[in-house]
Amino acid sequence: MAKMPRAIGTGSARNSAAGREQGEVMSDYTELDKKQDVHILHSMGYAQELERRMSSFSNFAVSFSIICILSGGINSLAQATSGAGGAAIGIGWPVGCFISLVFAVAMAQISSAYPTAGGLYHWGSILGNRFTGWLTAWFNLLGLVTVLGAINVGTYYFFMGSFGTTYLGLTDTITVRIIFLVIITGAQALVNHMGIGLTAKLTDFSGYLIFATAIALAAVCLLSAPSYEFGRLFNFANYSGEVGGSVWPSTSGAWVFLLGLLLPIYTITGYDASAHTSEETVKAAHSVPRGMVASVLWSALFGYIMLCAFVLMLPNMDDAAKQGWNVFFWAMDSQVNPVVKDILYLAIFVSQWLCGLATVTSVSRMIFAFSRDGGLPASKALSKVSPQYRTPVAAIWTGSILSVLFVWFTSLDFVKIGDTPVYTIVVSCTVIFLFFSFAIPITLGLFAWGTSKWDKMGPWNLGEGLFKLFAVLSIIAMVLIFVLGVQPPNGAALYVTVGFLLLTAIVWFGFERRRFKGPPIGAEVAKRQAEIAAAEAAVGESGER
Repeated sequence: MAKMPRAIGTGSARNSAAGREQGEVMSDYTELDKKQDVHILHSMGYAQELERRMSSFSNFAVSFSIICILSGGINSLAQATSGAGGAAIGIGWPVGCFISLVFAVAMAQISSAYPTAGGLYHWGSILGNRFTGWLTAWFNLLGLVTVLGAINVGTYYFFMGSFGTTYLGLTDTITVRIIFLVIITGAQALVNHMGIGLTAKLTDFSGYLIFATAIALAAVCLLSAPSYEFGRLFNFANYSGEVGGSVWPSTSGAWVFLLGLLLPIYTITGYDASAHTSEETVKAAHSVPRGMVASVLWSALFGYIMLCAFVLMLPNMDDAAKQGWNVFFWAMDSQVNPVVKDILYLAIFVSQWLCGLATVTSVSRMIFAFSRDGGLPASKALSKVSPQYRTPVAAIWTGSILSVLFVWFTSLDFVKIGDTPVYTIVVSCTVIFLFFSFAIPITLGLFAWGTSKWDKMGPWNLGEGLFKLFAVLSIIAMVLIFVLGVQPPNGAALYVTVGFLLLTAIVWFGFERRRFKGPPIGAEVAKRQAEIAAAEAAVGESGER
C-alpha cells in the first residue's frame, strides 16, 4: 500500500497531482468545499500548510485505530476478569463506554465550530483564555506522549506472549524492550514522515482490519466455548487480592467493579485524533465530529461483542481470574486451535502496530499546533512543515523519541515509588491527563455558550440544552475517572498528578504568563494574512482562491 515519496517540484505541479489523486478518491469534495475549509482556517489565523487528503472515513479511522479494541481491550483485560468477573464485561463495558461517549459528544460540538489541528488547545484558549489553553495543551501533550509509549509497550508484551518467547526464545529485559520499541516506533514515525496520504491509507486499512479481526476473534471464541453460560456476563464476583492474581489489592465487591471500569475507559480514548487531524480532513466541520462520535460507538459495539464472546469461552471464571495479566494467552492456549490462534495473533499484532501509527499522527499534530503559537521550546523548528511531504517532520520524530525515552527511563529498576515502577504510575496518570485535557474545554464551553467567546456554532449542532447536559455529565465523569485513577496499586498517581499541577503553576507564573501569547484572536488574525500567504507558498499550497 506504500507509495514512493513525491519528488520536490513546483508547488502547482504538486498540488495538481495531489488534486487528481484526491479527486479520484473524494469526488464529492468540490473547489467550493476546499475554499470553505481553508477560509475557516484563515479566519482563525492559520495557514493551510498541512495537506487535506483525509476523507471522512479516514478521519473516523484514525480515531478508531487509536482506540483499537484489539489493543487496550486485550492488553488490559485482567482489570475485568481479575476484578468483578463476568459482570465487569457484561455490565461494566457498556457503562465505561458511555462515560467515554459523553466526552466525545461534547467535544464533537466544539470541534465542529473550531476545526483545527491541536483542537483541544485552541478550544481551551478561545473558550477560556491563554492560561486555560496552555494548560489544556500540556495535559493533552503529556497524555499523548505517555499513551504512545504505553500502546507500544502493550504491543511489545503482546508480541512476547504470542511470538517472541515461544518462537524466538526472547526474554523480557529492558534492553530487548527498548530495542523493540525503537524499531516499531521508528517505523511508525517514518510512515508519518512520508505524508498523510500513506498514513491515511494504512489507518483506513486498520479500521477494516480491526472490524474483521474483532468479529473473527469473537467467532473463534464462541466456537471454542465449552458451553454458553450467558449468566456469567451478569454475575458479580470479587477477585481482588490473591484470588485474582493480585491485579487489584483486596477491596470490596462494589469498589472492584468500579475499578474495572478503567478497562473500557482506558481503551475507549484517543478519539481526539479526529480533532488533531482537522486541517488534513475534507469538510472538517462536518467530518470531524462525526468521526469522533462514530469511532466511540463502533468501538463500544464491536468491543462488547468480542469481549463477551471471550468471557463465554473461558472454561472457568475462578481459574481465569487466577491468571491475572496472562488471562488472554492462557484462555487462547487452552481453548483455541494453535494455527487459528497464531493467525489471530498476527492480525492483532498488526492492528496494535497501526494503533501506535495513528497515535504518532495525533501526537505530532498536537506538538505542531502548540509550537506554531510558540508554546514549546524550539517552537520554530517543531512547527515547520516539510514542503515535500507536507508533514510536521520535526514534531513527528520529537514525539516518537520522547515516548521511547519515557518508557526507557521509567522502566529502570531504581525508578520506583515504593514497590511500584514509575512507569505503571505514570501510565495511570495518562488517563487522568488526557481526560483533564478533554474536560477543560468542555467545562469552558458550558459557560461560554452564547457569549461573545462562542456565539457561532458549527454545522454539527446538538443545541444548547443537549450540549450542556453532556458537558455536565463530562464533569461528573471526570471526577469519577480521577478518583479511580489514583487508587492502589496506583495510589502514587495522586502525588504525581498534584506534583505536575504544582510544577505547571510554577512554570506558568514564573515564565509563560509573560511570554506565551496564545492563538491569534481578533485583530491579530488580520495581521497574520501576509504570513499565511508566505507559509502556504513555501509548501506549494494555493490557499483560499
